[in-house]
Amino acid sequence: MNRREAVAAIGWILGGTMIGAEMLVSCTSSAGKVNQLFDLDQVAFLDEVGETILPTTATPGAKAAKIGHFMATMVQDCYKAEDQQVFLKGISQLDDACQEKFGKKFLKASAQERTQLLTQLDAAQKNHQQTKKEDEPNHYFRMMKELTMLGFFTSEVGATQALRYAPVPGKYEGCVPYKKGDKAWAT
Repeated sequence: MNRREAVAAIGWILGGTMIGAEMLVSCTSSAGKVNQLFDLDQVAFLDEVGETILPTTATPGAKAAKIGHFMATMVQDCYKAEDQQVFLKGISQLDDACQEKFGKKFLKASAQERTQLLTQLDAAQKNHQQTKKEDEPNHYFRMMKELTMLGFFTSEVGATQALRYAPVPGKYEGCVPYKKGDKAWAT
């Protein structure tokens, strides 16, 4: 065997290993999972929570920015294990709170009922924030609300349709006249 044949054989072996591993992972992964922590139902639930926080009006809402996927990715990749558990438990707590208050699950509730519930949870998280100890995790609704705002206004939909966006902003102008009703700048 010459050098060229050896390199080709090694290439076939390594290529087969990589393709074989990828096929094994794709065949064994669960179709209903978005990542290691979240499934598709939870992401759909988070889309609806986000849409209630930032609903579609003259501009697209949080669901258009695929906020559920954003939250799932951020919680898995950026949150400590303790905060991940609070967030995951919060999904069921929010659904249970809706069941207790309105006799139906969050996804079955009307837009007014959802808004009323989330307004109540927002007040509860503000109270929790004032009384919590330094090492105690944040309230689950605070995490959901912060991720909704961050995800929406940093998404293409939020930056280009809800805010003013200049792809090449040009020079810095510190004093720009403001007219009532102007959108904020994305960049």
